[in-house]
Amino acid sequence: MKIVALFLIILFDFFSGYAQSADSILHEKKIVPWFVEKFRLSAGFFYVVNNTNIQVRISSAPGTDINYEKDIGFTKDVGNFINNVQWRISSRSRFSLSYYRINRNSVHTLNKEIIFNDSIYPINATVNAYFNTAIYQFSYGYALLSKPKYELGLLIGAHIIGAKTEISLVGTNSGVSFSNNYGFTAPLPDLGIWGGFAFNSRFATNFDIDYLTITIGNKSGRVLAYNLTFTYRLIDKLDLSLGYAGLNFKVNAVKQNIEGLFKWGYNGPAIAANYSFGKKSWMH
Repeated sequence: MKIVALFLIILFDFFSGYAQSADSILHEKKIVPWFVEKFRLSAGFFYVVNNTNIQVRISSAPGTDINYEKDIGFTKDVGNFINNVQWRISSRSRFSLSYYRINRNSVHTLNKEIIFNDSIYPINATVNAYFNTAIYQFSYGYALLSKPKYELGLLIGAHIIGAKTEISLVGTNSGVSFSNNYGFTAPLPDLGIWGGFAFNSRFATNFDIDYLTITIGNKSGRVLAYNLTFTYRLIDKLDLSLGYAGLNFKVNAVKQNIEGLFKWGYNGPAIAANYSFGKKSWMH
């Protein structure tokens, strides 16, 4: 009986504190969800599953469509760090910038002949390969709907993708060794929607999805990106978030009569810590 009474006291104390917290938020002239902050810095870990197809060939010559996971032994899954900064100009307008890198490599014995650039890599040859990417994502969003519990808006932005790959043939019986590489930097504009919903004063969900296909000079590309995040406020200004995100892009680039076709997609879970700061002018 004493245990039950103690449990009820603890429960009463918890809900009393929760109610006081909710009341204090309501009295702060709340006009937007609690996760709308002036500045928000995020740092976390992203675990992704990749699917990569690359074809590099001399113009008017054949080239192999290489699946990097199947044909040259790349692992599908990899972990990496991700960083994001968000700035709210007003309660409805936001700028967001993210950056992350995904670098992979392998040493693999080929089970089929491949043609990369102007070189032939024969069956049973051992190759070294890498595929390195750096991705910047920048966007501006405006909330068409902004209420104390939710917001929904449109965004415009770009994924700036820098990629470089190389395949090297070494250690053959004939003593022949050579390597070929190809790289590009492509800004891929995108349009999308974003929003969020506060279930209560501590728990919320946010999402964004964007897409666009475009041709700029000798580069054409298509990008589809999405992100769904659940956030829990630990203490004032400090949150933890768990989410699921993905990016799929296709880039066709021509450089000095060499054509590269890159099709790369990844998706997976992410966990991050978020720190907020700055005076919120819309609360005064």
